[in-house]
Amino acid sequence: MNADLRTRVGGMDLPNPVVTAAGCAGSGRELSQFFDIASIGAVTTKSVMLEPHAGRPAPRMAETPSGMLSTTGMQGPGVDVFIQRDLPWLLSRGGRAIVSIAGAGVGEFGELARRISAADGVSAIEVNLSCPDPADPSGRRFADDASQAAAVVQTVRSHARSDLPVFAKLAADVPDVVELATACVEARADGLSMINTVRGMAVDPRTLRPAVAGGMGGLSGPAIRPLAVGCVYRVHEALPGVPVIGMGGVRTGADVMEFMAAGASAVAVGTTNFSDPSACRRILREFTEALEARGFARASDVVGVAHRQGVGA
Repeated sequence: MNADLRTRVGGMDLPNPVVTAAGCAGSGRELSQFFDIASIGAVTTKSVMLEPHAGRPAPRMAETPSGMLSTTGMQGPGVDVFIQRDLPWLLSRGGRAIVSIAGAGVGEFGELARRISAADGVSAIEVNLSCPDPADPSGRRFADDASQAAAVVQTVRSHARSDLPVFAKLAADVPDVVELATACVEARADGLSMINTVRGMAVDPRTLRPAVAGGMGGLSGPAIRPLAVGCVYRVHEALPGVPVIGMGGVRTGADVMEFMAAGASAVAVGTTNFSDPSACRRILREFTEALEARGFARASDVVGVAHRQGVGA
């Protein structure tokens, strides 16, 4: 049996449900040395900002038990360079582009959406709501306040082309992830990406100083997978008609099955790309084998099965 791997998520038709997570594959150039990037569902780009950013000083990454702590500070060349250089390269290789955007304010998100919409070949926009709100002196993220997150999504949606899907990327360490998801959907997000990294800290045992610049960083990797799966499950239960791209600690095809059973229509591979740059292709193969071993004719048949009584008994 050859399972049908095609999936439709938020208006995007993808050849299979395995995509990359933002910030873990650049714009696909690095990973293309190890596999054909057109063979996976899509490449989610590193978050693009309006202007060039140098990012935080080193150290930016630290290994943690079953995970990684990172704080890059949104390093990047800015949206103009991305549109002129990185996007055309990705499309020339047959890749599908989900473009992550990060603004220093609501207005910047709108301008980014306008410029990305004017570029040819973009499959979707992903809105990084974990950016700090510059209007808040405490460094509060847009995702920390459902109404602020909704204002960003509404602005992006109003500036983006009507046929270009908009995904809101949600944080898990918020007061209520379902409330946040609902606010974004009501603001006309076409789908949700979840979860982003979780705020955490590590102290270097030799120096007794923070292991990454700035002290706090974003925790990713297998350590957060149960939290991520739980968030996907809760949001799918509350909003069953809303497409979700699940992510957080994915290392194997079995992890993809888990996220899809919880309610995701596509699954992003992130941190494991750093240690295994061919991981996406391997994970897709393992997922296909698991799908066929379980007797599923289509990948889409797995979506939400964990919510159905009697399945897997």
